[in-house]
Amino acid sequence: MTDLAAPATRTSAEPKLVSYARLAKLDVYDYYLSLLVVLSAVLLPLADFDPAVLVTLAVFGVGSVFMTASMVAFDDLTGYRDGSDTANYTANPTLRRARRKPLVAGNLTEREVVRFGWVTGVIGAAILAAAVLTAPFAPQWAIWVTVAMFVLAIQYSYGLKISYHGFQEAFIAGLGWAMVLAPYGLVTGRFDGFVLVQALLFGLGPLLFGVYSNTNDIEGDRAVGRPTVAALTTPRGNRRFVVALSVGEFLLGAVASLTGIAPWWFVLLMLPVTVLRVRQLGIGFGPRGDILLARSIGFTAHRLGAVLLIAANLVHTS
Repeated sequence: MTDLAAPATRTSAEPKLVSYARLAKLDVYDYYLSLLVVLSAVLLPLADFDPAVLVTLAVFGVGSVFMTASMVAFDDLTGYRDGSDTANYTANPTLRRARRKPLVAGNLTEREVVRFGWVTGVIGAAILAAAVLTAPFAPQWAIWVTVAMFVLAIQYSYGLKISYHGFQEAFIAGLGWAMVLAPYGLVTGRFDGFVLVQALLFGLGPLLFGVYSNTNDIEGDRAVGRPTVAALTTPRGNRRFVVALSVGEFLLGAVASLTGIAPWWFVLLMLPVTVLRVRQLGIGFGPRGDILLARSIGFTAHRLGAVLLIAANLVHTS
C-alpha cells in the first residue's frame, strides 16, 4: 500500500477540481440516461403530466450522481491499492490514459480520495432519501430498490467488495435496471411490464461495454484475484459469454414484441443496436481483435439504445 500522504509521480499538473471531476467520472453519463427513459414513459399525454415528476427525477438524478461519484472513487482507491489500475492503465498509455485515474496519475492522494468517497456517499444518501420522501408515490418495492442500489453501489469495490467476489457483471447490469425501475416506481406508483423490459435492456448497455473492458484487463484482474468472467474463463469461454449477452439483448426485445409485453414494432425499432452489437463482436473478437475500439462501440450502442427507448415510449404513449 502506498503512503497515504504521498501521491504517485504526477503525469501532469492540473487543478484539484479537475482531478476530482475525473475521479467522479462525470464525463461518463450513461447510467443517468435512465432518467430520460423514465421521463419519456410518463410524459404523454401532456395534459395529464404532473410537474412534480420533474422534481422527483431531478432530485433522484442528483443523488445518483453523488452515489456514483462515491462508488467510482472507492473503486479507484481499491484498484490503486491492489495495483490493478496501475497495471491496466499504464501498460499502454496511448490507449488507456492514466489521467483518467487521478491516483495512478499522482494528482490526488489516497487520503483525498477516501474523503471524497465518504463525503459524496453521505450527500448521495441524503439526496436519494429526499427524492423518496418527496416523490408523488412511494411503493415499497421502489423504496427497497433504491436502498439496495445505494448500499451495493458503495460496496462495489469497497467494504464488502462485491466486484471482488464474482458479482461484478451482475452489479453492472443491476445498477442500470435499478436506475430505471426505482424512479419509475416513485413517479407512477406502479410496476409496468414494458418498462421492465426497457430496464433490462438499459442495464445490458453498460454491461456490454463493461465486459470488453474486462477482456482488456484480464491480466491485471487475475493478478489481484478479481474474478470477472473474462479473468476466470478461457478466451473462448469469454467470447461465448459476450456473444450470449449480445444475442440475449436482441432476444429480450424480440420476445417482448412477440408476447405483447412490448409493441410489435419494438424489436424492429431496436435493430440499429443489434447491428452495432454485431460490429462490436466482429471488431473485438474477430481477426482485428481491437477490444478497446469494440468497447467504445459499446458506449455508442448503449447511448443509441437509450434514444430508441425514449422514442419507443413517446410513440407508445402518444
